[in-house]
Amino acid sequence: MNKPFLRISPLGGLGEIGLNCQKWETNDGTFLMDCGLMFPDDSHYGVDVIIPCFESLETNKDKFLGVVLTHGHEDHIGALPWLVRFFRAKKIVNIYGSAFTLALVKHKLTERGLIDNANLILVETYDTIQLGSITFQAIPVCHSIPGGYAYFIESKIGKIVHTGDFKLDDYSEFYPLESTCAFKNDLFDFAKTGIKLLLSDSTNIENRNHSASENGVKDGLDQIFMQTKGRIVIALFASHIQRIRTVFELAEKYGRHVIISGRSLTTNITIAEELGLLKTPKIYHESDETITDLTRENTVVLATGTQGEALSALTRISSGEHKRLALHEGDTVIMSSRTIPGNARAVSRMINQMYKQGATVFHDDRFLIHATGHACYEELKTILEIAKPEHFIPIHGEYRHLAQHAQLAKSLGITNCHLLEDGQPITFYTNDVIKEDSNPVDFVLVDGKGVGDVGRLVLKERRILSNEGIIIISLVIDKETGTVLAGPTVISHGFVFEQQFNHYLQEAQCLILEQLEILNGKNLDKLPEMIRLTIRRFFRDILAREPLIENIIHFV
Repeated sequence: MNKPFLRISPLGGLGEIGLNCQKWETNDGTFLMDCGLMFPDDSHYGVDVIIPCFESLETNKDKFLGVVLTHGHEDHIGALPWLVRFFRAKKIVNIYGSAFTLALVKHKLTERGLIDNANLILVETYDTIQLGSITFQAIPVCHSIPGGYAYFIESKIGKIVHTGDFKLDDYSEFYPLESTCAFKNDLFDFAKTGIKLLLSDSTNIENRNHSASENGVKDGLDQIFMQTKGRIVIALFASHIQRIRTVFELAEKYGRHVIISGRSLTTNITIAEELGLLKTPKIYHESDETITDLTRENTVVLATGTQGEALSALTRISSGEHKRLALHEGDTVIMSSRTIPGNARAVSRMINQMYKQGATVFHDDRFLIHATGHACYEELKTILEIAKPEHFIPIHGEYRHLAQHAQLAKSLGITNCHLLEDGQPITFYTNDVIKEDSNPVDFVLVDGKGVGDVGRLVLKERRILSNEGIIIISLVIDKETGTVLAGPTVISHGFVFEQQFNHYLQEAQCLILEQLEILNGKNLDKLPEMIRLTIRRFFRDILAREPLIENIIHFV
């Protein structure tokens, strides 16, 4: 008889911010904890999103039990459409989550025509679900989105806690979107008989303080509303329903019309309203197309684009390219969000443009305008002290975050700290644990409708194109005699300005003809590579540049 086991294999989220996805295997089957994506950085030229690789699920598709979701942020649910499509021919995918989480998932899958291939199973607060021999209980936590859960898990190898993304907000009762979060008390009760394994969010381990409360953010925003005479533009994450509700309340208090600019904001507000989590103010415009008769002084704009995304509403407003919304002297912009690592340059550029338009920008600590949704050092310490787990795995963060979280746990006397990376499985038995060899994890790059067709070589070419440009060589040759019938034509794109450096292109044409003379009509199959090497060497020597060389040679 096979002894009970639990094998956890991180498919993403242990080494980067985003891509949160873990494969859990038991005697009964396999399931995923979250299924998130990651947005590209400057090194992913042209890539839209990055998702986990699901190929390891191929061998046991018939024993796939579903996906358990902690909450509805993109880095936890964003890859679900690709997972559902992966299973489409074999089975319906069971997806478990809170009402708001599943509403976001439903919208996402419906847009892509995949909703019929998924079974969305609602998990209410403190409900339990059964996946094989494992029982999950959904524990409400405070986070920057409604419906966030930690999970208390009963299994044959022992009791497990998966925190999801969370914070400990002492004033959460003032913001009861669904119910008061009592995670500390719930964990204290669950831990009384011992916890085998704790998996805990590590994102904010480097912040040595306690996270600020949403209650304080309302006070900070209120002070700005009170002193601002012009238009107020507030940039925030589209899923931060609590923050949106705060803005609605302040807009009514100060008699301002609320204008929504951003499709995702409109969608999420509609979903939250349908679920009873939000009530739109009386003077509310769900589109910026109806604001022509409004003065700047009596409006507040909610906009997407907190990370400086190129086509976002906020970026277009800051650059003066928005069709209906512009910044003027006396206007105020509130950046009510954190800057995700990798986006600092784009955000800084956007803020500079706002100042050029004459606006005042709040993006620092003059007022409390943003509170993180992730537990900081002191809160993480509290959870470790309450749980006192036999084993600890830090999750959700870059490697330095995981390492520092593990160090904190060890300082509290938790000796069995397992510092994992993506692709490194760990297997728990009732009385044993085995840390297995790492399996290479290749994330999948999504570019338009292409999934996985862009890899390292394509990115390398795009990097060269971005940095050095391309030289295109066109030539028509008689395949019998080797005589040039047309060309050679040398065209530069993103390499040199042709009118200024045309003499270099003419020299390149002469070098191409010299290669033809060397071959003397023989072994013409060698010509493309000879031209590529010669032209590359030529431009490297005279300009210290190495563009891509693309030969278009027709033999007729």
